[in-house]
Amino acid sequence: MSRQEKISFCLCLKSVKVPQGYSSNIKNLVSMQDLKLVGLKSHDCHVLMQQLLPVAIRGILPKNVRQTITRLCSFFSSICSKVIDPLKLDDLQSEIAIILCQLEMFFPPSFFDVMVHLLVHLVREIKFCGPIYLRWMYPIEHYIKILKGYVKNQYRPEASMIERYIAEESINFCSNYMTKENPI
Repeated sequence: MSRQEKISFCLCLKSVKVPQGYSSNIKNLVSMQDLKLVGLKSHDCHVLMQQLLPVAIRGILPKNVRQTITRLCSFFSSICSKVIDPLKLDDLQSEIAIILCQLEMFFPPSFFDVMVHLLVHLVREIKFCGPIYLRWMYPIEHYIKILKGYVKNQYRPEASMIERYIAEESINFCSNYMTKENPI
């Protein structure tokens, strides 16, 4: 993208407002000085790829490139939905093959690495294991963040986590049996 296209792209993302808890505050992740996105978490990339990218590139890139990227975003939305029709999986498999061929026409060879190739295997993974949302790591990553907040002693982080977790569980257990008292 040219500098003017990058500015337009970043300004579009800078003006995005999402509901609380939907993703990070996207406008805080856009660096207008460097014209880059910085500090994206995995869930932010997921939201950007599925919903925000097709809107942000509208009117910036050439039509054929924009349509290919939008098709890729639509593919990700399809495979990440909670309800997937097993009869449409073969169509999705052929769709991603066409999308990758189109991307090869528009992007240089240095863009393609093993990660881009792995898109071909996503539909087969859905056939074997079921919908993707059942195997997401976001809830686990969120819980690990909570556990990291329990660390008070940097030299023994596991002990701090266990101690705080047991204290919290004990308080919750006791508060269930003291219904007449106000919990602290």
